[in-house]
Amino acid sequence: MGGIVVRYDERTRQGRRVEVWPESTGGWPPGELKYRFNWTMPLTLSPHDPGTVYVGSQHVHKTTNGGQSWQVISPDLSTDDKSRQLSSGGLTPDNIGVEYAFAVMAIAESPRQKGLIWAGTNDGQVQLTRDGGQTWTNVTRNIPGLPPWGTVGNIEPSRHDAGTAYLTVDLHQVDNRDPFVYRTSDYGQTWKAITSGVPRSMTSYAHCIREDPLRKGLLYLGTESALYVSFDDGESWQPLQAGLPHAPVYWMVVQEHFGDLVVSTYGRGFWILDDITPLQQLTTQVLGAAAHLFAPRPSYRFRAINLNYASSNDPTAGRDPAYGATIHYFLKSAPTGDVTLRILDASGQLVRTIKGTKQVGINRVVWDLRHEPSRDIRLRTSPAYAPDVRLGPEGWRALPEGGRVTLMAPPGKYTVEMTVGEEKQTRPLVVRKDPHSGASEADIRTQYAMLLDIRKDLETAADMVNVVESLRSQLSALTPLVAGGAEGAPVRSAVQTLDTKLVEVEDGLIQRKLTGRGQDGTRWPSQLVSKLTYLANGIGGDDFAPTDQEKEVHALLEQRLAASQSRLDEIRSKDLAALNDLLRQRNVPNVVARAPAAGESR
Repeated sequence: MGGIVVRYDERTRQGRRVEVWPESTGGWPPGELKYRFNWTMPLTLSPHDPGTVYVGSQHVHKTTNGGQSWQVISPDLSTDDKSRQLSSGGLTPDNIGVEYAFAVMAIAESPRQKGLIWAGTNDGQVQLTRDGGQTWTNVTRNIPGLPPWGTVGNIEPSRHDAGTAYLTVDLHQVDNRDPFVYRTSDYGQTWKAITSGVPRSMTSYAHCIREDPLRKGLLYLGTESALYVSFDDGESWQPLQAGLPHAPVYWMVVQEHFGDLVVSTYGRGFWILDDITPLQQLTTQVLGAAAHLFAPRPSYRFRAINLNYASSNDPTAGRDPAYGATIHYFLKSAPTGDVTLRILDASGQLVRTIKGTKQVGINRVVWDLRHEPSRDIRLRTSPAYAPDVRLGPEGWRALPEGGRVTLMAPPGKYTVEMTVGEEKQTRPLVVRKDPHSGASEADIRTQYAMLLDIRKDLETAADMVNVVESLRSQLSALTPLVAGGAEGAPVRSAVQTLDTKLVEVEDGLIQRKLTGRGQDGTRWPSQLVSKLTYLANGIGGDDFAPTDQEKEVHALLEQRLAASQSRLDEIRSKDLAALNDLLRQRNVPNVVARAPAAGESR
C-alpha cells in the first residue's frame, strides 16, 4: 500500500482518498518500492497550521492542500540496508507493508518553533530538521546506551523549550524489554536516559511519553503494562495507575480544555484520567503542608441530549465522569475531625455543604452543582386505609411522592471553602453554561428565580405538613391520658374535631392514601406538594425561561398554598387553643404546634 490517507468531512460524512503514492505494492519486496510505508505509518498535523499534514514512509511527506498533492521534504531517514529489504520468503510471501522496516514511525513538529521537525524510524534512527525539511541532522549516535534496531515510535517536542524533546524506543522485537526513554535539551546534541523508578520486567518497555501542556517538567509515560508520572522532568517516575488496568499504554493525549489525560491501551480500550489539575499544582510546598486545597478547574452545567435509541447494556459504551465540579485537596495525614467543604455563591450565601474524604494524599470530591435539597416531609401517621404501613425506627416515614427539589446552581462565580480542624482555605470556582445550550444566561437566571420561589413554596408546604403530622401524632397519644365516660367526653370530642380539620388541610397538601407500594401513585389524585414538585422538575429540566403556562400554573398553586396556610393558622388559633384549654383544666400536657426536629419521635 502506498500510504493510504482519507480526508473525511464530518459535515457531509463523506471521505476523499488522497493516497500519498497510489501505486499497488502487493507482493513486492520493500527494497524494490519507491516508498516504504509501514502498516502503522505516522500521520501528524502541524501545531502551527492544521492544514499542514505530515506522513512518513522512509521519507517525510507533506501536504498543505488537503492531500491534493504531496511533497517529499526529507531524504531517506533510515539506514536503508537493502540486504534486509528482500521478500519475506516462505511458501507464501507476505509483502503487504505490515512488516516493512526502514520506515519512519514517528513525526513531530515543535509547538515552539515552526519548521523544527523530529522523525524516528523502526531501525532505530532519530533525525531532526530545523528549517522545515531543507536539511536534516542524524542525532542517533548522540543517544547513550541505545541498542540498534529499536522502533522510535514516539517523539515529544517540548512546548516549553524549543531545544527540548523526549522520546521512547521499543526494542521488544529484538528481545530487549527494558525501558528506553530519553531527554534532550540541546536539539539532540546530547541525550540523557530518564527511566529511574520504572521497574525492569518483561513488560517494562516504553511506548509513549507526553509532556504536560501547563507545567514544565511534568511528564507522563506509558509502558507495556503501566502508566507513570514524573514531576521532575523524568529524573524519577512513580506509578499513576489510578484504576487503569495493567495493559499496554500505546498513546496518550492531554485534553487541554478540560485538563484530562486520555489514554489509549492495546486490548482494554480508551481510558480517561479526569481532571489532572491537582497533578499540575502538586509541588514540594503542597506536599509539605498539612492540608492544601487545589484551585478547581471551571465546571460546566452540561445538559442531557436526545440520542437515537441504543441498548442500555451496550458493551462498547463508555462511562461518563461524575457530574459536576471536581474539588481536590491534599492531606499529609488523616485528620481526627471531619473535612468539610462549603460552596458559597457570589454573595457569600451557602449553597451546599459536603463532607469530604480523609485519605492521605490527594482526595477528590464532586459537587453536583446543586443546592441542598429542600426541606423533607416526615410523616408520623400511617397512610389512610393502610394502618399496616408502620413508621420507621426514628418515629417517622418518608413521603412516598418525594416532595423535595434540588436546584441546579446558575452560571457564575462561587467559592469553595475547606475546613480541616482549625484551618480554613478557600478557592474560587467558576460555573459555566453548557456551550451547546440554546438558552442565554439571562434565561437561566429567570428560570432560577422562579425555581427558588417554588422551592420556598415547597418548604412552606413541608412545614405545614410536618406541623399537621406532629399534631395528629400527639392527638393519637392523648387517648390513654384522657379519662373515660362523661368526664373525658369534651376532650375526646375536641380531639376528634381537631383531627378531622387537620386531615382536611393535609389532604389538600399531600395524598395521604399513598403507601409507596406498587403503582398507587396512579390511583389517587396528586395534591399540592406533588404538583409543585412536578412543576419544578419540568421547569428545571432545561436551560430556558419558564413558559407563560408554567407561570400561570405556579400562580394558581400559590393561591392554593396561601389558602391552606390561612386555614391551618385558623385551626391553630381556635381549635388547638380550645383543646389546650381543656387539657390544662385536667392537668394534661398541651399539644404543641411545631414540627419535631430530626431524631425526635414526636
